[in-house]
Amino acid sequence: MFDLAVWNKAVVNLRWVPAFLWHRIFRKEPRPGSAHLIIAMADHFEPSVLLDSSGCYASMAEQHRRLERWCQTYSTLADSRRDSDGAPFRHTYFYPAEQYSAKLVHRLAEHCGEGWGEVEIHLHHGIQKPDSAQNTRDTLMRFRDRLVEHGCLASAVNEASPCYAFVHGNWTLANSGGGRYCGVDEEMKILAETGCYADFTLPSAPSSTQTSKINAIYECGLPLDHAAPHRRGRDVSVGRPPHVFPLIVQGPLMLDFGTRWPIPHIENSAITGLNPATMARLRLWRKAAIAVAGRPDWLFIKLHSHGMDPRDEAAMLGRPMAQFLDDLLDSSAKTGDKVHFVTAREMVNIILAACDGRHENPGNLRDYKLRRLAASH
Repeated sequence: MFDLAVWNKAVVNLRWVPAFLWHRIFRKEPRPGSAHLIIAMADHFEPSVLLDSSGCYASMAEQHRRLERWCQTYSTLADSRRDSDGAPFRHTYFYPAEQYSAKLVHRLAEHCGEGWGEVEIHLHHGIQKPDSAQNTRDTLMRFRDRLVEHGCLASAVNEASPCYAFVHGNWTLANSGGGRYCGVDEEMKILAETGCYADFTLPSAPSSTQTSKINAIYECGLPLDHAAPHRRGRDVSVGRPPHVFPLIVQGPLMLDFGTRWPIPHIENSAITGLNPATMARLRLWRKAAIAVAGRPDWLFIKLHSHGMDPRDEAAMLGRPMAQFLDDLLDSSAKTGDKVHFVTAREMVNIILAACDGRHENPGNLRDYKLRRLAASH
């Protein structure tokens, strides 16, 4: 029997599929040997995660143990696997503002100071009831300023005000979940006013918060004080520097027909224990061809993960990730493609440089306009 509720849910959750089909017909990836693969890992980094225990956090002792294990293990994976510029594979650690611990963030900042990544802002809110605009603003500003004290975040060239990249918990950026897990229609405006230069939440499929606009880097096309103003937008392009911030930097979202034919599955660029990074997935990420218009040879591949989830540890630190990085670097050496491991901030710098018409090695543009702040103590 026809179930209207199921049909409506499918329509909402798959509203991006027409855009995917359009891209597959008209969007072309650069030929092998001519591409710069600019790869960032947006890690929703939550040391507190407890499996099958919603709303509860791991003990502080357990969080410290997990983080210390990560810091001690990560260099073994990354140090020997370096990109075309000699930079190691790095994570951008989007740390949850509502779970701030000075000791944990201090240790993570030390880890990043050794060259293994950067810390940015993650936020879960509106869980029990819709959040307020003022509380959202206060939470973001308070956490932003604490991160600055730890030597995290960045500022624009010739400016002192701190700025940051952002990921929204539960995917509900700018109240795109219809009131659940946020509640603040004007959230994008608050992000802009508190220094957010780019959002790295999407893709969120199969969540209903996924926009129909996919595989893009763009400016919000609706007023920032509206709910989900990122539903529409204008792609960034060479010769037209963006004016509306935060930019929306999406990761690849595709349908994969190759492994489960005839039933496709969603490729949403999430790296998990059940779905680790592989060269087969890389081929799909390339086909998404996320680029600045007019610079199609610079491919921006934003992946995402939950690095502290015990189920994903092997995919993050174990053999699957080591094998992927080895295969990626070996393949690039054979084809002539250039690989650039970047943080979220560095990815945005390269995007802005492309918009300004820069055409040199993108690996030299990591600090183009947004530069890391020094610790304030």
